[in-house]
Amino acid sequence: MKIKETVGIDISKLTLDVRIHSSQAFNVFENTLKGYGKMLKWVRKNTRYLNTETIFVFEHTGLYSHGLSVFLSEDNISFAVISGLEIKKSLGIVRGKNDKIDATKIALYAYRLRDEITLFQMPTNAINKLKRLLSLRDRMVKHRAGYKNSLGEYQRLFCRVENRIFFQSHKKLIRYLSIEIKAIEGQMKNIIDSSSKLKEHYRLITSIKGIGAQTALFLIVHTNGFTKFKNARKFASYCGIAPFPYSSGSSIRKRTRISHYANKKIKSLLDMCAKTAIQHNIEMKLYYEQKVEEGKNRRSTINVIRNKLLARVFAVVQRGTPYVDIKKYAA
Repeated sequence: MKIKETVGIDISKLTLDVRIHSSQAFNVFENTLKGYGKMLKWVRKNTRYLNTETIFVFEHTGLYSHGLSVFLSEDNISFAVISGLEIKKSLGIVRGKNDKIDATKIALYAYRLRDEITLFQMPTNAINKLKRLLSLRDRMVKHRAGYKNSLGEYQRLFCRVENRIFFQSHKKLIRYLSIEIKAIEGQMKNIIDSSSKLKEHYRLITSIKGIGAQTALFLIVHTNGFTKFKNARKFASYCGIAPFPYSSGSSIRKRTRISHYANKKIKSLLDMCAKTAIQHNIEMKLYYEQKVEEGKNRRSTINVIRNKLLARVFAVVQRGTPYVDIKKYAA
């Protein structure tokens, strides 16, 4: 596909600000199904290029961009979803900001990188459901933890007899959230079981000691069923656990380190997985202890283990067979 035209779209809750790069035509449409149809007709009217030579580009804005993604995908229209930070970093110093300027920036960014841009692949309905349920579960777990912490502090400081209703309300909320979390987990299991591919991915990932159920689900969702990232290194970079050199000329010679640009949730989950592996996986435990004895930094060693686990995840999925703990069979 040879891209000759780019259309930048700045998405807000109610509107789409649209800029066609070649003609610099600009218009605003409603962020509704009817608005998407009007936008498509307007773009075709204001560009001389064919549909196959045009790409629509916009930032990922969660729920606000979901409807447009579905519409374009169902109509087989090429589009790309780009990180807002990526666009901002690529354009240098820019003064002023509004929706019209942002749409222009997106169109310009896409045109400059039109030969390198990656088309967006819409996740399956099952993965979209899993993503929403994981997000909901995450919020509920945080709320439950908050109520548990508050209850513990209040029970320590205040008289239980005089504050019985207060304590009972907290306990009821904690019980209710626990029931709902369990129901969400049951629904996610049903979604996994209903898809042979997702079920197989889940089985392979959880065969690795240290990788738990929730981490496996997050990995499946954020890799779009292991189609979004080509290898473990690229996904490690996305998670913020891939080490990068930091040097320039002869004066700057800092140690290799990870980037702060990361998916913090996945990074946190992999951190817990690494610590679990150190406790329960003989191979990882021996590796960790050996490196620490050699004087290696504990945090950097844990990061190596995070990368090892991630490499194993991609390996078992690509190979199609579960992980085998060779150390267990060693004489």
